[in-house]
Amino acid sequence: MGWSIKLFTLGGTAVRMHLTFLLLLAWIAAIQYMHGTAQDAAYGVLFILVLFACVVLHEFGHIWAARRYGIRTPDVTLLPIGGVASMERMPEKPAQEIVVALAGPAVNAVIAIVLIAALGLSLDPSQLSVEGLQSSFWIQVAVANVILLVFNLIPAFPMDGGRVLRAVLALWLGFGPATKVAARIGQGLAVVFAFLGFMGNPLLILIAIFIFLAAAGESNYVQVRELARGRPATDAMVTSFEALGVMASVEDAAALLPRTTQQVFPVLDGASRLRGVVTRQTIIDALQGDGGETPVLEIMAGDVPTVPQTAALDGALGLMPRSGARCVGVVDGSGKLVGYITPESIAGLMTIRSSREKRRTGWLRG
Repeated sequence: MGWSIKLFTLGGTAVRMHLTFLLLLAWIAAIQYMHGTAQDAAYGVLFILVLFACVVLHEFGHIWAARRYGIRTPDVTLLPIGGVASMERMPEKPAQEIVVALAGPAVNAVIAIVLIAALGLSLDPSQLSVEGLQSSFWIQVAVANVILLVFNLIPAFPMDGGRVLRAVLALWLGFGPATKVAARIGQGLAVVFAFLGFMGNPLLILIAIFIFLAAAGESNYVQVRELARGRPATDAMVTSFEALGVMASVEDAAALLPRTTQQVFPVLDGASRLRGVVTRQTIIDALQGDGGETPVLEIMAGDVPTVPQTAALDGALGLMPRSGARCVGVVDGSGKLVGYITPESIAGLMTIRSSREKRRTGWLRG
């Protein structure tokens, strides 16, 4: 994810912090300072840091559960509204998705129970008070984990409860239709949050935007996966493209920009094997920076996955998140590049399918 910095790596998963997270800390510090002292500001920042440590553990609950089913998670990113784990894929079996979805909230439940037991608190609601909950830093952390647990179990996408709902609905509706239902419920919840946010809580507006976009994104992702199922990778690959040689410079790459609208330029060796790719934006940035004499080998993304022509499209899509260029090469038996797949080529395939379905629907109505 762009605008993020790597904090550490645990079990093969990189933990990153989006730079907007620093804005959250600054905002919390400013609010606490305006209503109290510098000590209050430091207290507020410390609480947020501890809370987000719990969020990281929550995400690793998902990650460790997914690993049981052979699903890798390259990274997890901390955002002001929570954490986002970038799994290579979600399990398609409903039972597996339920396990992975509930593993995160289960971590929050364990944290809350351990803190409650360690602090000797009573679980009797009648004995709890606002003053009592605010009397201890760790009591507040325990309460925050209970809130995280409850919030994430809301049966609306993209919360964990929404994933459980999707898995249960998938038993009767199928994966695609179940995702649409869960996503629509999530977007409806986002509208409610936005309305409440406009009544005086800007953070709810931010959460609403995230939920709405994440629900739409998951729905679109599932549509793409359903489209890719059973298709060969060649159905979505770009076959007519401009390529660069390994000896090319940034100036050579820039000369191609007016001649084509392609966003990705493969870098090929003498045997037409893929060495890497450069994007249109990378070329423009290089021109503005080091200049046109820079070799493309120095600015290209070299770790680009490839698949054979006989590969399935859904398998190729699973490789795309691993590529920084969001591109998968397609090669023949000798390793020669014959095409490549990008999000734009997938979108084109979806547009064609949508047009055909609309035309077919029009014929049926006529």
